[in-house]
Amino acid sequence: MESRLIDLEIKVAFQEDLIETLNLAVARQQQQLDLLQEQFRALYHQMRANAGAATAAESNPQHEIPPHY
Repeated sequence: MESRLIDLEIKVAFQEDLIETLNLAVARQQQQLDLLQEQFRALYHQMRANAGAATAAESNPQHEIPPHY
């Protein structure tokens, strides 16, 4: 009976260690996701700003291709 109790205590100790390891991995992945979302937002805003500037430049007659091309 005592050996079964010791086995169960050992299993619980390993499970607690595994849960802590998994918790740290999930926390690290969440930090990476947060960073990637922040970078994505920055790129999105940069692309929108560049698209607005490109649209303004395209409407400028100086940037039009001459008819003979």
